Amino acid sequence: MQKKALKVNPTDNVIVALVDLSANEKIVVEDLEFTILKDTKAKHKFASVDLEEGDSIYMYGVIVGRALYPIKKGEVITTENVKHKSAKVEGKTETTSWTAPNIDKWIDKTFMGYHRPDGQVGTENIWLFFPLVFCENRNVETLKDIFEKELLFDKPSKHQLLLRSLINDNTETVETNEVEDYRVFKNIDVKFITHQGGCGGIRQDAEALGRLLAGYVNNPNVAGATVLSLGCQNLQIDIFKKALEKISPNNQKPIVIYEQQKSGTVDEMLNGIIKDSYEAIKQANEIERKPAPISKLVLGLECGGSDGFSGISANPTLGRLSDLMAAIGGATILSEFPELCGVEQELVNRCVEEKDAERFLQLMKDFEDSVIAAGSSFDMNPSPGNIKDGLITDAMKSAGAAKKGGSSPIQDVLDFTEYIHKPGLNLLCTPGNDVECTTALVGSGSNIVLFTTGLGTPTGNPVAPVIKISSNNALVEKMPDIIDFNTGEIITGKKSIDETADELLEFIIKVASGDIKTKAQLLNQNDFIPWKRGVSL
Repeated sequence: MQKKALKVNPTDNVIVALVDLSANEKIVVEDLEFTILKDTKAKHKFASVDLEEGDSIYMYGVIVGRALYPIKKGEVITTENVKHKSAKVEGKTETTSWTAPNIDKWIDKTFMGYHRPDGQVGTENIWLFFPLVFCENRNVETLKDIFEKELLFDKPSKHQLLLRSLINDNTETVETNEVEDYRVFKNIDVKFITHQGGCGGIRQDAEALGRLLAGYVNNPNVAGATVLSLGCQNLQIDIFKKALEKISPNNQKPIVIYEQQKSGTVDEMLNGIIKDSYEAIKQANEIERKPAPISKLVLGLECGGSDGFSGISANPTLGRLSDLMAAIGGATILSEFPELCGVEQELVNRCVEEKDAERFLQLMKDFEDSVIAAGSSFDMNPSPGNIKDGLITDAMKSAGAAKKGGSSPIQDVLDFTEYIHKPGLNLLCTPGNDVECTTALVGSGSNIVLFTTGLGTPTGNPVAPVIKISSNNALVEKMPDIIDFNTGEIITGKKSIDETADELLEFIIKVASGDIKTKAQLLNQNDFIPWKRGVSL
């Protein structure tokens, strides 16, 4: 029988409702009886003790808020009676010990990947087109239309067929087999990125974009790239080349670069791009999948559209998986710094190097200072959807979000656009915004992104598969077209976190091997939004 409520940590003074609870209902949690004072929806929390004004609220064993008014035992906590509060951290207080999980069943596991000359292994084989400046977006879109029409011949979508039937005054949707699925090249995909950067803002943003795009070229999922430049923009070709050289001094991937202001007419430039890119794509198509140890996987850890169950089902599943990868010798990247607010002490104590602990705190401070300077603060991070589904303070949201990083030592701390170079758990400074975060994770080397959600989001990426992981059964039933994997049976008590993590790793291996396409890939959801830290000039 499913439990009705859960106390996550022995030191917590709030309890999570796992199902809707009615006023005056009596429930038992850990042999203690509680009377629910007001209707409490599933995912929300009620007080396990009487709280006075100013008392700290604890969940996951950390401070997640403070009481604005007296709150009685059994009373639901809301944005009206609780405000954000987090513990202050000055530095490392201890070095956290860690017991690695047993990896006997995983140590010899492999996936079928694309091996690169630098030792990285991709889960995809992609030829990437992108501009250095937004002025070239139209040319990229033109190339996208040309290459996709000629290299990919797909059956019309059901929505295209619907419109066709309306045009033809048919009362029923037309079915057709006129065009069979056909791909000119079997081993490579072509993908296209556009953006609004590269000029007009501060030079630092242009340089950061250059580093980000260099990270995309260096990502193991990319076989090579076609780069378009106008010529006069802030993000000069030389800046991009130097950024790539810094990440990969011995880069052997083919790169086709065209500068419009040196190329004459648009027609002349496009003719050259098409010819050169086609030859390079044809060569890249010769690369085939070969076995690789799963230690070659770099998993980006992210959440979006989180709910009150995310921190007790989907995120801890990723945490267990992250620990498995650390023990195997693989790498994971935990991002979204605004959603680590309140759990800094635990993360600082897990840093292997003192300098990384100091850097993490400095990056957090600099980020928060910039947010305050803009007239906001980290405590405004929870979205209306988060709050509606039980995450009423930033610290509460953060404490659950941090569970994605498990308990293994933190091997490195990276700023935005820095590329991963150490196995184990890495921290990456990014916003909490779904697409900006996913964009950054792939630019730092993730060849798969694991994305937990309680409310649902279609987010994808042009370079790396994004596996969408539901925190609850209702979501996967409501939105099966965007959810790849479900952890909701942890909430019902039918499965454990460890069991679910094992199933997820098996699923990841199939995605990494190309046996399964993610829902975001099937929907052609190719989102790319660089984090813009500065202002427009």
